[in-house]
Amino acid sequence: MKPVRLLVLGALRRRGRAHGYQVRSDLESWGAHEWSTATSGSVYHALKSMAGQGLLVTHETVASEAGGPPRIEYELTPRGEREYLALLGQALADREPSLDVLGAAIGLIEDLPRERALELLRRRARAMREWRASITAYLPEGTDLATWGPVGEVLSLWLSTADAGAQWTDRMIRRLEEGAFTMADE
Repeated sequence: MKPVRLLVLGALRRRGRAHGYQVRSDLESWGAHEWSTATSGSVYHALKSMAGQGLLVTHETVASEAGGPPRIEYELTPRGEREYLALLGQALADREPSLDVLGAAIGLIEDLPRERALELLRRRARAMREWRASITAYLPEGTDLATWGPVGEVLSLWLSTADAGAQWTDRMIRRLEEGAFTMADE
């Protein structure tokens, strides 16, 4: 999954209807151009592509008084809404999304009902622990990965990643359980 698709759908969902410049400005105000692939060109490409896929409907607006061409505004279709929520859910539940995809999903998490967000994050935490268990399942008891050379370092990297991912996810779950954020159903 590419973060720009999730980000553009999320920005449009929050605005209701917007032209490309507004979407791009929203993403830039979130700093998305710094931590994701959501550049100016990718935003416009995503808008056109998703409109062609039936995820967005286009509306042509009047030309500006300065003489510019008419602007095209975009709006989510029901299919686009479903795609957005599916991508958001996938990014939150997946144990190994890229950091920019996970960052986009966390930035948009308030678009979900609280229980749905908790369900997805619990699934992610469980997947992180299952991944860790699958790494250690075949290691002899008392294994010192430092003696395994580069392969030991790879295994150590995976274990550290699984532990850090589970720890961060558990923290996010606790925050949501304690009422952090204003969720879609509140």
